[in-house]
Amino acid sequence: MTRALLLRLLDEAFDHRSWHGTNLRGSIRGLTIDAASWRPKAGRHNIWETVVHAAYWKYAVRRRLLGEKRGSFPLEGSNWFIRPVKGVEAVQQWRSDVRLLTDMHRALRQAVADMPEKALHARGRGPFDNLSLVTGIAAHDLYHAGQIQILKRLRRQ
Repeated sequence: MTRALLLRLLDEAFDHRSWHGTNLRGSIRGLTIDAASWRPKAGRHNIWETVVHAAYWKYAVRRRLLGEKRGSFPLEGSNWFIRPVKGVEAVQQWRSDVRLLTDMHRALRQAVADMPEKALHARGRGPFDNLSLVTGIAAHDLYHAGQIQILKRLRRQ
């Protein structure tokens, strides 16, 4: 029961229909490169950076659930990654980063699906149990989905 509920939370926060409105994947659907890279103010994060940030934390939670070491995220760095990448490859890089988000979600979802029920309640490294990590990353997706919706509205003003 716990695993099924966690998978449902992950899915609704990321890309499945839910009562609360737009989820993370839905918040970026159809975005142009200009919209994804727009900043509300110098020094503030844009939607594109938020997407890569969300991908990174899906990776970090999966890594913690599986007890893996750091260092296997496809991009150098951690937490926040400066975007957009300059040049004519920007559109390709945006698409690649959206794929990265989807890939990190699928890998996280698979890790939760494969965990023994008992392990979902266990504590790994750090102060939080695995259940808290999974519910937390779902909340993280929804937080950033709302943030992206606000950024899109601010840009239109």
